[in-house]
Amino acid sequence: MNSAELQPSLSDIATRIRISAVRATTKAGSGHPTTACSAADLVAALFFTEMRLDLENCENPAVDRFLLSKGHAAPLLYGVWEQLGVVSPSWVDELREITSDFEGHPTPRLPFVDVATGSLGQGLSIGLGMALAMQADAHGARAFVLCGDGEIAEGAVWEAVELAGYRKLGNLCTLIDCNQLGQSGEAMYGADPTPLAAAYAALGWHTLVIDGHDFTQILDAFAAVRKETARPSAIFARTLKGKGLGEAERASGWHGKPLSVAQAAEAVATLESLLTGAPELHPRQAAAVTAPARPSVKLDNIVYAPDAKVATRAAFGDALLALGESEPLIVAIDGDTQNSTYTEKFHRAYPDRYIQAYIAEQNMVGIATGQAVMGRIPFAATFAAFFARAYDQIRMGAISRVGVNLCGSHAGVSIGADGPSQMGLEDLAMMRAVPNCTVLYPSDAVSTQRATELAANHAGMVYIRTTRPATPVLYSSDDEFEIGRCRVLRSSNEDQVSIVAGGITLFEALQAADALLETGIAVRIVDIFSVKPVDTETLRRCAADTGGKVLTVEDHYPEGGIGDAVAAALAPVGVAVRRLAVQGLPRSGSATDLLEVSGISAHHIEMAVREYLA
Repeated sequence: MNSAELQPSLSDIATRIRISAVRATTKAGSGHPTTACSAADLVAALFFTEMRLDLENCENPAVDRFLLSKGHAAPLLYGVWEQLGVVSPSWVDELREITSDFEGHPTPRLPFVDVATGSLGQGLSIGLGMALAMQADAHGARAFVLCGDGEIAEGAVWEAVELAGYRKLGNLCTLIDCNQLGQSGEAMYGADPTPLAAAYAALGWHTLVIDGHDFTQILDAFAAVRKETARPSAIFARTLKGKGLGEAERASGWHGKPLSVAQAAEAVATLESLLTGAPELHPRQAAAVTAPARPSVKLDNIVYAPDAKVATRAAFGDALLALGESEPLIVAIDGDTQNSTYTEKFHRAYPDRYIQAYIAEQNMVGIATGQAVMGRIPFAATFAAFFARAYDQIRMGAISRVGVNLCGSHAGVSIGADGPSQMGLEDLAMMRAVPNCTVLYPSDAVSTQRATELAANHAGMVYIRTTRPATPVLYSSDDEFEIGRCRVLRSSNEDQVSIVAGGITLFEALQAADALLETGIAVRIVDIFSVKPVDTETLRRCAADTGGKVLTVEDHYPEGGIGDAVAAALAPVGVAVRRLAVQGLPRSGSATDLLEVSGISAHHIEMAVREYLA
């Protein structure tokens, strides 16, 4: 079929999508029908003439992927899959119901949704990560990302625009629905997207500005995108918010507002009158390709000398390199810190599986999410403090239930003289609050090796906290570690206090234990290792063995870290936990001085135990 022959059928598909969006949101009493209707023509043409799909297997690596970055237009997504015959028309009666997977913003509870969207500005980074994986897979698949003109004010979008242009990703296309109206007023550039298109072009993109309701222009734009293989493409489509919805068309005050029953009935009647009964269209079929199953990754032991001192950040680099040797799906992503996080070891060995995200942590985490969607096992690394910039991307990745592994190095005051801006002192609290996120805190080279291996084999998100200073090797290569289990390093029947620590403070605790034992006071030393989930069973046993006396020590602020994790585990059995944590705002200095000033040195631990027993 040529363009003219396709248009009546595409118009009918778009009209039916609009009808479903109106009915669903009015029935739900909430939602975003106007933003769904503005992009209906674009999406109808994309799915039925351009994308390669496999309706039986959405995870086929050869299919093109679609990300609805403006996730509030969920009825648009559900509506097009209804037109494809995958979703039952009954979804319009289920939208936003507690028992329904057709949520207000899409989540992967639905098989055709790769990631959760709705926190605006994240889709392009994820699409970038997917496109990089598709490029490596060489099945010819492409990633399409639908953004709103309001959301591209987000800085994360420009991080992705810059890197995609630099990487010349010809298999990435973003469609920007320029419907002019945001939630509370006009988008930044109103009805004229040409300045935005010029900015994308300056950063290496192939750009087109079209009428998003003219199927001739839409189809011509897709044809041009198909021919462009050396640059990513951006289609800026001028549209009308609320297209076809009577008084709500191109009107302010309708964002996130459904039509009343009477208004919906009138709009549906008007839309139905536009239907032509044109022949049905069928999408392009992708070649049948089977996605590889997620492997079980085994890391051969890296043997460290018993008297060696190794920074856990360096041990992470060793482990990542070893994992890369055993499993080609392992991918490393870094934010211009590779010589500090030691991902440089992986980069040197496997440059094709290393992604330099530069100083753009939001984009880095989004890329990792996209890579995970495409079956990779990504490890994204930077300073622990800098993950705070990407917290929303981390949160949305967890909602998406993707297997992204994050390594935060240079945690705590123990990094020394760089000062408080570089010290990750909130990261444990931050990551413990993320749903379905495992938090591991290795203390030596061996436990770091095991933490990295566990992360590679874990289906969900994992955060590994590493430190800057070199620390002695505590464990042998035969020692076993598990998610949800801590390790008891020292214990006796005479133990009077259980000291729970991790990372750098574990060594301070061991030093304090030696000093206390010289005066006849025995203490138990517990390496927490798994901060989330925490080992409730072992902690309660240790608390019982030491008369309910438990002291936590952490290179972290008091709120939300080890102390809170242990206290939550022990509160139900009536154990009150005493805590040592970083007090006040740190400053530059040596690691030794900072541990002392912050109140978490061996000296402070020893004094705290003596006060506890007084």
